[in-house]
Amino acid sequence: MASPAATEARRAEALAARLPPLLVAAERVAATVAQGVHGRRRVGAGDSFWQFRPYAPGDPVARIDWRGAAKSGRPAPQGWFVRETEWEAAETVFLWCDASPSMRWRSELAGSQKHARAQVLALALAALLLRGGERVALLAPGSRPVSGRAGLERLAADLLTPLPAGAPTGTPTGAPTSTGADAGLPPALPLPRHARAVLFGDFLAPLAAVQAAVARLAARQVSGFLMQVLDPAEVSLPYAGRVRFRGLEGEGEMLAGRAETLRAAYAARLAAQQDGLRALATAAGFGFAVHRTDHPPEMALLGLYSALAGR
Repeated sequence: MASPAATEARRAEALAARLPPLLVAAERVAATVAQGVHGRRRVGAGDSFWQFRPYAPGDPVARIDWRGAAKSGRPAPQGWFVRETEWEAAETVFLWCDASPSMRWRSELAGSQKHARAQVLALALAALLLRGGERVALLAPGSRPVSGRAGLERLAADLLTPLPAGAPTGTPTGAPTSTGADAGLPPALPLPRHARAVLFGDFLAPLAAVQAAVARLAARQVSGFLMQVLDPAEVSLPYAGRVRFRGLEGEGEMLAGRAETLRAAYAARLAAQQDGLRALATAAGFGFAVHRTDHPPEMALLGLYSALAGR
């Protein structure tokens, strides 16, 4: 019987495989993109041979392939080719999935639970990045980067393993405490400078708390993306009549006599939250997008991967 990690890894691979093959291949030939997916396959300092290209005035003579020039039989400098090496200053991409109680809620309108969708998107993104030669790690205490397609199953196993009690979290002082994978904000860990972080969550916490968590990353020149994952009922508030709303994270309960009368104010509040998230993400050098669990995950993954690639 397949392990849960192996099952999740196969699901992620299947999702990534449904993307246009050209998009996956583009990661391996990113030399044509001046600012490709945070580096890897483009010209730069390194020892690994990458490609030959025609000689251009000003190129160091020591990099000319003289043996190839002699065999070409073409006059200089038309027959000269320069050896290029690949830039090897790879940066790790850190992934984080919100596992707080609100992410476990699912309405009848949803295609999947928010946390489950966030995990699928994170692993599918990891599958694409690993195929392109990236290093990927979870934004969690003790997590180590993996590389190569063999690392996907290990990443899935780590993602499905709850953090030990007492692990550091991103919960601000004065807020309800939460430990391990139940934290509603990413953990305050010292990531390598210039790394990338992709955060999946509903981001319904107070904007000040989210901003503090993102600012900690930006202070280390970490950039990346915030993907807000929402249930369709959280977007449209489709309820009518007498409805009791129960908070999942200690907010208490509220009884609405006519829930439909709350819809306009709720929509305005959600829009303000998303505008605030977009503004704080932009200020920190992060991208921001919203994904609904009743929408296909492929489009969210395609947009996220393209944003990371700078396309």
